[in-house]
Amino acid sequence: MSQKNETTILVLSILITAGLIAGGFWWFTRKSSVNLNTINSGSTKTPQTGSEQPSGNTFTSVKDVPTGLFNYGGSTSWAPIRLVVDSPIQAARPEFRLRYVEPSNASPGTGTGIQSLIDGQLAFAQSSRPVLDQELSRAQQRGFSLKQIPVAIDGLAVAVNPNLKIPGLTVDQLKSIYTGKINNWSQVGGPNIPIKPYSRRIADGGTVELFVQDILGGQAFSPNVEFVSTTTQALQKLAGSSGGIYYASAPEVIPQCSIKPLPLGRTQGQYIAPYQETFVLPSECPGKRNKLNIEAFQSGKYPITRNLFVVVKQNGQTEQQAGVAYANLLLTEQGQELITQAGFVKIR
Repeated sequence: MSQKNETTILVLSILITAGLIAGGFWWFTRKSSVNLNTINSGSTKTPQTGSEQPSGNTFTSVKDVPTGLFNYGGSTSWAPIRLVVDSPIQAARPEFRLRYVEPSNASPGTGTGIQSLIDGQLAFAQSSRPVLDQELSRAQQRGFSLKQIPVAIDGLAVAVNPNLKIPGLTVDQLKSIYTGKINNWSQVGGPNIPIKPYSRRIADGGTVELFVQDILGGQAFSPNVEFVSTTTQALQKLAGSSGGIYYASAPEVIPQCSIKPLPLGRTQGQYIAPYQETFVLPSECPGKRNKLNIEAFQSGKYPITRNLFVVVKQNGQTEQQAGVAYANLLLTEQGQELITQAGFVKIR
């Protein structure tokens, strides 16, 4: 009887130990993933996140679309979506007129778009990051709340000079480059070339805010970082800089002919390309272009992904109806297909 008890205890001990090991492995792998939808400013406020239910598969079938002219603006990462989606929406719903508005005294971006929404200058905003706690507080001081509705999946792509010989980077190495701990490509398996990092300024948009918060862990950029005004300017600099590096929304980077998108990984040697294999060489472009690795973005295999949001003013007025209607239009089958055409990934 004693021997049976000892055997039972031994089996239970083994099972418990195995469970602890498995749990620890799960925690480690979850921590090594970078999901750019978790940005916050350290307080406990949480924006309301909506999951809208569009009433059909096409723009014409969406219900409760208001009549009028509605100003909107925000994230520059949304530019490819605006180019592809707005005209079909206007054709299908002529009563729902949209006007894209840029701020008069600041650069366009997620932060300025949400601030303009709070100030009553926009009916809804396009965002490339979750709403911040301080933005929620400012809205509440005005007597309303903000709701964020995810409509697409995006990711950050890292671009380098096309002649740079390097298989990829880990997320930690990317952080070390932009905080100044790594300053030569030879430190990460590349040639003996000084690294020249480029970035837009943190005030310029949600992409940079997310990068600083979630990739750099809130640390400041290295003094070696050169700031640029636009992604176009950065990509032009990369083409002429053998050691240059830059990050931006994946659809802005992947199809470009003058640079090379870099595979990224959570661990060294386990890199996931942001583009579909096989890589299209610059010499073959623009006849052929690299395309987004949709499967890796949807599955989370690619290590740096995020959602794109429509931010709605919850004030019970026409602005709220317009924001919800815009999100519902994008969440239809027709809207999701157009988002794919714009180079982003369907969220449903």
